[in-house]
Amino acid sequence: MSIKVKSVSKFYKNQQALKAISFSADKGQIIGFLGPNGAGKSTMMKILTGFIKPNEGQVFVDEIDVLQNPLEAQKTIGYLPEHNPLYTDMYVREYLQFQASIFKVAKNQIELCIDKVGLNAEAHKKINQLSKGYQQRVGLAAAILHNPTVLILDEPTTGLDPNQLVEIRELIKELGKDKTVLFSTHIMQEVEAVCDRVIIIKKGTLLVYEKLTELKNNNQQTIKVTFNVKVKEQVLGKLANVVSFKNTDNNSWYINFETEKDMRPIVFDFAQENGIKILSLNTQNKNLETLFREVTK
Repeated sequence: MSIKVKSVSKFYKNQQALKAISFSADKGQIIGFLGPNGAGKSTMMKILTGFIKPNEGQVFVDEIDVLQNPLEAQKTIGYLPEHNPLYTDMYVREYLQFQASIFKVAKNQIELCIDKVGLNAEAHKKINQLSKGYQQRVGLAAAILHNPTVLILDEPTTGLDPNQLVEIRELIKELGKDKTVLFSTHIMQEVEAVCDRVIIIKKGTLLVYEKLTELKNNNQQTIKVTFNVKVKEQVLGKLANVVSFKNTDNNSWYINFETEKDMRPIVFDFAQENGIKILSLNTQNKNLETLFREVTK
């Protein structure tokens, strides 16, 4: 396991920020870390990096006990905080050389990281001359300089324009091929596009830790159907596995079912048996944003 968290709790005076959180992650996994503001995401990330200590529990990174050997653990971790702490009056290469000296990294590694994060054309500039997207790339380059096995990214796409979002997303996917990546974000589309697994916490409590495919592939499905005539609620209520329905206009309905079975053929047969024609029929899949609202509301 690249990351293993066991029953971690954290208190700030009388306030409990984390409540017995447990999860694990393997090499090559990209984990989306989600939760409302104040859920405890940044606290958990600071504990993982050894920046703060929990009141209870154990934390292992690359099989190193973070609480007992924080410096050894930090050698295996790349960390990009929410507020990217750059020395903006330094040149890009100058800053990365400074970072490399801290980790005692060979100088040729600097150029490799510049190339990996796509900074070649900007590496001669001062950091304060770069766009927000390129400044994030500098932060990522600094985070991977020492070739860590674990990357922890706190809101890495905050403030980026749509083009920059796509670029950073692709970069995270590339880095996740040979590392464990844990990153927090409020942008659900980023998680759907990048992540293998999802963690959702609220008020310090772990609500969800599942593969993204399993999280979305639950027993509920919604079918939008438009009939050629008005259909009464009493008639729709006779459908098998139906849990609710909503009329959107005279002849169109959203029908919610709870079953693993594809209900489209059943709705089609229902229409045939009742002498009704179907003008359109399609499944409305849940997205991660809907699931997030359901579990955190």
